[in-house]
Amino acid sequence: MSSTAAVTSPCETLRAAYKASKAGLIERFQNATSVEALMQALARATNDALAGAWTACDMPADTALVAVGGYGRGELAPYSDVDILVLLPDTASDDDAGLNGRIEQFIGMGWDLGLDISSSVRSVEQCIGEAANDITVQTSLLEARRICGDASLFDRFSARYQETLDPRAFFQAKVLEMRQRHAKFQDTPYSLEPNIKENPGGLRDLQLILWIARAAGFGSNWRELDTRSLITEREARELRRNEGFLKMLRARLHVIARRRQDILVFDLQTPLAESFGFKATAAKRASEQMMRRYYWSAKAVTQLATILIQNVEAQLLPSTSSITRVISGRFVEKQGMLEIVRDDVFEREPHAILEAFLLYEQTRGIKGLSARTLRAIYNARDLMDCNWRRDPENRRLFMEILKQPEGITHALRLMNQTSVLERYLLNFRRIVGQMQHDLYHVYTVDQHILMVLRNLRRFAIVEYAHEYPFCSQLMGNFERPWVLYVAALFHDIAKGRGGDHSTLGMADVRRFCREHDIGQDDSDLFVWLVQQHLTMSYVAQKQDTSDPEVIKQFASVVKTERRLKALYLLTVADIRGTSPKVWNNWKGKLLEDLYRATLNVLGGAQPDTHSELQSRQEAALTLLRLETVPEGAQKKLWDQLDVGYFLRHDPADIAWQTRVLYRHVKSDEPIVRARPSPIGAALQVLVYVKDRPDLFAGICAYFDKNGLSVLDARVTTTRHGYALDNFLVAHPDQDDNYRDIANLVEQQLAALLNDESILPEPSKGHVSRLGRTFPVTPRVDLRPDERGQYYILSVSANDRQGLLYSIARVLAQHRIGVQAARINNTLGERVEDVFLLDGRGLSSNRTQIQVETELLRAIAA
Repeated sequence: MSSTAAVTSPCETLRAAYKASKAGLIERFQNATSVEALMQALARATNDALAGAWTACDMPADTALVAVGGYGRGELAPYSDVDILVLLPDTASDDDAGLNGRIEQFIGMGWDLGLDISSSVRSVEQCIGEAANDITVQTSLLEARRICGDASLFDRFSARYQETLDPRAFFQAKVLEMRQRHAKFQDTPYSLEPNIKENPGGLRDLQLILWIARAAGFGSNWRELDTRSLITEREARELRRNEGFLKMLRARLHVIARRRQDILVFDLQTPLAESFGFKATAAKRASEQMMRRYYWSAKAVTQLATILIQNVEAQLLPSTSSITRVISGRFVEKQGMLEIVRDDVFEREPHAILEAFLLYEQTRGIKGLSARTLRAIYNARDLMDCNWRRDPENRRLFMEILKQPEGITHALRLMNQTSVLERYLLNFRRIVGQMQHDLYHVYTVDQHILMVLRNLRRFAIVEYAHEYPFCSQLMGNFERPWVLYVAALFHDIAKGRGGDHSTLGMADVRRFCREHDIGQDDSDLFVWLVQQHLTMSYVAQKQDTSDPEVIKQFASVVKTERRLKALYLLTVADIRGTSPKVWNNWKGKLLEDLYRATLNVLGGAQPDTHSELQSRQEAALTLLRLETVPEGAQKKLWDQLDVGYFLRHDPADIAWQTRVLYRHVKSDEPIVRARPSPIGAALQVLVYVKDRPDLFAGICAYFDKNGLSVLDARVTTTRHGYALDNFLVAHPDQDDNYRDIANLVEQQLAALLNDESILPEPSKGHVSRLGRTFPVTPRVDLRPDERGQYYILSVSANDRQGLLYSIARVLAQHRIGVQAARINNTLGERVEDVFLLDGRGLSSNRTQIQVETELLRAIAA
């Protein structure tokens, strides 16, 4: 044994002490009811560790260590970063190697202690200069706090900072910054995986209020703002309660994730909910209960923050408090805000609550409701009872709100934010904060409904006509468009109750029509739209719309042109309102093609395969003449194609494929051509090669290997034994510039088709994080079509790499031909694929059962 004892370095000692202190604090926090004590204790433990490192590095006596940002407030979440400023005297030199070395040593030791350091090194005047140029730096310095070092230097910094701080400019910059931040989250706190800190209604909004109040000298906590009459005692209590919940949520999230984590991702929601004591029930998961509590909290923060910001503005900028004009005996305008003339207006005349939102729509120049009006609505919640809902005047006002030519979306969103909408439509209250676990929607049910309403309104606004010209054209000619807005409000209102939400929603909208004296024709349309709002999407994406019988059957459901137009507009708005990622031009084309085909049938045209065939061929020939293809050159190819080919492709595709292939009808070499899709955001790939049983599977294997998702597949077998296949594929990381990869796809896929080796085993791709959190029960449904010529295979499963190839490989092994495929990939997490199969390989029940069994095994692997 050595006679010299091992010496523990100062860093090791400090690290061990800090680690033990933090672990003990987190351990005690597991059963704590308050988060403030934890956050303050973590900040103190960090102070001690950094002060020890400062001493160990022998930092100069004329420098100071300063905590800034959230750490400057004396609060730290368990795995937050630690914002520090090494404050130097203005006489310090940038070339002082000794000083720079000590600073580097100190910051390095901070990391060695296990702290997530975010550091800056500046003199007093450098701090002031940076703050003048960057509002983020100015904000972080607002709450600066000395940890150790030269106290007089820190005092000089504080004095200089206060001298240069302009409270009005700071207020305006922070409000603008808040608006930009909110816009990144679509101005809603109701995303299914919200950011607790940055989302509207999150902790950042509460911090912002205290920042601007502190900068103006109004106070630095809710009690002080109450004392200054910027908020009421009740509002201060609500703010403290919701702030405590959000901080607790964030701290527990950090502990469970064991890292800095501010986004409530799906896979952490359940353990987080259970840490709060939420228990799953037959009706709701524990995570749903917790998330609803979060949404209600975020909603309250949004309401109260709006009131507070307006009140701070009124004191900072008194000119905003003057009356601009008198609107009515109950309302005036103050600098663009609608304000009640006295605090008890709603108590005296409860119908004025809805009148406020109607005036908000009708009065040009009104940007919102004033703090006084919002506060009065907040305090009038108990007035909005069953008698208030039954009041004929309120019913008239609500219908007027829906019928206005402008401002409907803004008014209804504001009614939702202030809880008026849910108190007028009681069933709407049940879906506020209601999550949707289908990996399809990215918003809660109430926000999805308001997004659908917004989309319908955009169809009616000239400024947005460039987005969806066909929808805007239909909307412009739609009589009484408010009918569609009511349908949007009710189409998903029954979600989460159990049972078919379309059927339950029919009863809700029927009652609404009866209570609001809506005519029979419009009432019938409301009920029908709620019942059928998913039908058009299903037919367009999962049925063979080239089959005249499919169109005829859909037309028999629709019955009238007005219903068709209404359902089409609602369907487009609904799909667009689920997620920014769900809509694409391919889906748009499917829906528009179905609309036009159905409109022809409703107009009296009988589905006629022969006339449709002739029409498409003549249109394709016209295009071929424009491209100088010799007259009659198409005949050799077209003679090998059946009617189904012409019905499944539009004239432009027929012309393109004919131009490529008319010289190569009996080619011994595979022909592959690719081009950016005419409908945008995809690559169209044409494959022409001698047919073989595993061909479709081999092509799918290539697409899977190269990360290309198949959106659509139209497979044709010619009379002389060639496969003429048309694929629409997309890459998740590719924008519109598919021209760059077209040549590569042509070369690689052609080379692959020349290789007739045995199909490889499918790759065992991993299911995504969301897929693991919300697993989809694999489903396979195989059934003959009405004429028994083809079989329709429907497959539903969590998406993963190699899934489509796994399906195609099973079919190839049983020599089952694929005639067409519709690949519906939902957010990259769930697939709903439909295949049209050649029925000759599925003649026996035994074969069908075997194929279904193998497919289930393949998609569940």
